[in-house]
Amino acid sequence: MRAVVTGGAGFLGSHLCDALVGRGDTVVCVDNLATGRAANVEHLLDKPSFEFAEADVAESLDVAPPVHVVAHLASPASPPEYLLRPLETLAVGSRGTENALRLAHRYSARFLLASTSEVYGDPTTHPQSEDYWGNVNPIGPRSVYNEAKRFAEALTSAYRRTFAVNTGIIRIFNTYGPHMRADDGRVVANFITQALKHAPLTIYGDGSQTRSFCYVDDLIRGVVAMIDSTEPGPVNLGNPEEFTVADFAQLVLRVTSSDSPIDHCPLPADDPIRRCPLISRAREILGWQPEISTVEGIRRTMEWFQSQSARTYNATTYP
Repeated sequence: MRAVVTGGAGFLGSHLCDALVGRGDTVVCVDNLATGRAANVEHLLDKPSFEFAEADVAESLDVAPPVHVVAHLASPASPPEYLLRPLETLAVGSRGTENALRLAHRYSARFLLASTSEVYGDPTTHPQSEDYWGNVNPIGPRSVYNEAKRFAEALTSAYRRTFAVNTGIIRIFNTYGPHMRADDGRVVANFITQALKHAPLTIYGDGSQTRSFCYVDDLIRGVVAMIDSTEPGPVNLGNPEEFTVADFAQLVLRVTSSDSPIDHCPLPADDPIRRCPLISRAREILGWQPEISTVEGIRRTMEWFQSQSARTYNATTYP
């Protein structure tokens, strides 16, 4: 297949490019490098099956045929990134999604939308199934990301109903692993880089809020399975093992053998209290479930951060 991956130089996008090229597909990676990094795909540039195009998909997306798959992963994804770029986040979720959908429609390609567990907001049901409609503050600071993804899902569904585009929606829960930026601002990157520097681990609130963490290799297996299916979704992809943030901090300290203390900071606005996926739909339809333990995933991620230059650890923490 020939696949277009928007946001292909980002954390998840670069791993998807690796997986598709690795199995023999041709990939066109499109990224404006606002939050993605050229270094994430540098090792692919000399491969004839890989093409990189620096472009903003919110402005246009014009790729010559053939196109068999359009995987739309472009978007700032961590709080510091989308809070810094609120209008760009809304644009890539709206205009960028429609440009990607138009490309898929033009060439009768499979369209994959990388949505997010953030569409559930601060959930009132637990764990979260795909049938839950969410509890989102539409005017809060996080809404630029939450509502951009909710609109992207609505737009994707409308293209499926109106133009019979072969669309699929995945809702991605917290994912971590190599290619994360040290200044990503999310809990895994924060904790590991802080632990490696023996700096205080920053916990927002009392640490009783919960998260579920999926290693990137597991996540990408699910993404590829969804690409290869005709399932419209939405389908949750995440690890149903639930941790409090406080317990997860202690796990990171054990794996990294760090003596970092814990530093508590005020909880940011609209931060979800509990977040954990039901993945029965992914198991039944895609035959997918996580396989890599959290301890093993943290170890691999720690080793990747250690392999980077010293400047990797100059991480700023965010709420």
